[in-house]
Amino acid sequence: MGVNLKDLVVKKEISIADMHGKRLVVDSYNVLYQFLATIRQMDGTPLMDSRGQVTGHLVGLLHRTTRLMQKGMKLAFVFDGKAPALKQKERQRRSELKQEATEKLNEAERAGDVEEMKKYAMRTSRLTPEMVKEAKNLIEALGLPVIQAPSEGEAQAAYMVKKGDVYAEISQDYDCLLFGVPRLVQNLTISERKKLPNKLSFETVKPQQIDLAQNLKELGISQKQLIALGILVGTDFNPGGIKGIGPKNALRLVKEHDEDFEKLFSHANWNHYFEYDWKEVFEIFTKLPSTDDYELKWKPVNREQVLKILVDRHDFNKQRVEDVLEKLKKERSTIAQRGLGGWM
Repeated sequence: MGVNLKDLVVKKEISIADMHGKRLVVDSYNVLYQFLATIRQMDGTPLMDSRGQVTGHLVGLLHRTTRLMQKGMKLAFVFDGKAPALKQKERQRRSELKQEATEKLNEAERAGDVEEMKKYAMRTSRLTPEMVKEAKNLIEALGLPVIQAPSEGEAQAAYMVKKGDVYAEISQDYDCLLFGVPRLVQNLTISERKKLPNKLSFETVKPQQIDLAQNLKELGISQKQLIALGILVGTDFNPGGIKGIGPKNALRLVKEHDEDFEKLFSHANWNHYFEYDWKEVFEIFTKLPSTDDYELKWKPVNREQVLKILVDRHDFNKQRVEDVLEKLKKERSTIAQRGLGGWM
């Protein structure tokens, strides 16, 4: 779900070329769910191999990741660890929605209604532990670092950007800003297309960069106030937020109360909507653990391992996979030659 800050945030349009040579950390769960939602058959059902195993996330990783690598980006992928207890309620809500969508999908299949099948199939995406493990294996086979977060991947990614180990985080979610990520990059796709919600159609988009410091200045608030604003609107840890308080109203309220958050949440009738203290949510964004136990080393592609995962295990067309890897090899060689030419 994430926090809805879309109407408040100032974004700068960038180009793919602007990210050349930069280290970027990817919010893995965010992109994997994007792939599962968008890479589907015409009736909306997931792509699967001959054994019925879902493969859309692997297709996305192979094609989008290698294209970004061809453009000279150094990608690292961070994965979620143990979720905060408060996120269990949101997970339960999502699980219930998926179950409802599955029932509607079954009804549409029985009725032969393809449009309804498309609509509900995309709402049933699930990322199993086995799928996550194989995604990690493929990422590593492509020579890219995998970072295991102790808790939320977004908190770990924000920590890495703050340290200066990477330039920015790649994610479509705005929660990253509440975790304090200095720079966030969205819409980083070579095709410059983004799927419309709950549809198989797309809209044209351009890559965008969001600078946290600039936004705090534009909004006239502190980082702590931004967190409070997000909580009012609703996060994964307090789904739905305070009824009747949208982003603009939330901004007005946090400015009125400065950093007197006790008064702010009392005024907003927090206790009427939630059984737990707002401080529990606030501390997730300020005190969630992160780790230094990671290594940012980019290695050559392990061609044999990529083929083993995709071709041997999941029936990918061998020639197509080899073509992708060969193109990546050539582009990276060209990039290396350009870099060398700068010293000659």
